[in-house]
Amino acid sequence: MVVEREYQVTLYEQLVIEFTNRSFSHQAAYRTGGTPYELSDREPEPYDQQIETFARMIEDTDCVLVGGASGLSAAGGGDFYYEDNATYRRHFGKFAERYGFRGAFEGSFYRWPTAEARWGYLATFLDTTLNASLREPYKDLDAILAEKNFFVLTTNQDIQFVKIYPWEKVAEIQGDHRFFQCSRCCTDEVWDAIEPVSNMIEAMGDGLEVPAELVPRCPHCGAEAFPWVRGYGNFLQGELYEEQYRKVSNWLDAHAREKILFLELGVGRMTPAFIQEPFWALTAQLPQAGYIAVNNKTQFLPRAIEDRGLAVRADIADVLADVRKTLGR
Repeated sequence: MVVEREYQVTLYEQLVIEFTNRSFSHQAAYRTGGTPYELSDREPEPYDQQIETFARMIEDTDCVLVGGASGLSAAGGGDFYYEDNATYRRHFGKFAERYGFRGAFEGSFYRWPTAEARWGYLATFLDTTLNASLREPYKDLDAILAEKNFFVLTTNQDIQFVKIYPWEKVAEIQGDHRFFQCSRCCTDEVWDAIEPVSNMIEAMGDGLEVPAELVPRCPHCGAEAFPWVRGYGNFLQGELYEEQYRKVSNWLDAHAREKILFLELGVGRMTPAFIQEPFWALTAQLPQAGYIAVNNKTQFLPRAIEDRGLAVRADIADVLADVRKTLGR
């Protein structure tokens, strides 16, 4: 039984729905690393000048909506999701040797023969992200935002933002590794994943599987649980999910008449409809708004907002550290 609830779609979720629907006709552009939107042909400023402009835009704005995506965490060392690198081998080496995975996400979508084997891998994956220290780009970003009213919207599920900010200041619209949900969505409840993950890791030791009795199950129907994050299957879009969109929508409503800076960090080509394209639309709609994007692979600045925007193609860790230094924080 899937839980059904009445729900009024909020402002930001409506934007995401609209851009997601549009994205189906633009897949060719996204697959080639591009965008279907008309971009500025203005020559970018030299890097040092971009840093100065970034710092000035921070100082001149009233408030900031941060859009943090996978590139932000990757810049600080969370680069093991898609890469077979030293970080990946340190945490997932025994699985890489046994199964030949070349990045953490490969194991997340593998057709495991048993629940015990699947949770041996998932527990390792969750333990790695839950216990990761706060990464330097997040510390630099925090210093940059120190004197501003701000809110964080993120598609990251690695809880880096909630390690530094209270729940009320962060909207995690793609889920959170700290919670489990019922795989059948028989209940609107989510529950703690931290203690069960710790228990699985301890019981597994150097092995690759967890004991059958530790496989997480729904306390209501007994079905296998899985992490409350989009991508593992039947993602629960219940009360907790709706709360995320309410938070960001309420913040936008409260600050729409102020000078808002939309700060996009590390959005890739897989999900531009969640942060990037809504940010472009909101910047265009709000006459006092500004926009900054930082990405090490792309430099997208729509022509429609080029006079109020900045796109920096560089390492996010370097950019945030340099802006923090420029601001003297």
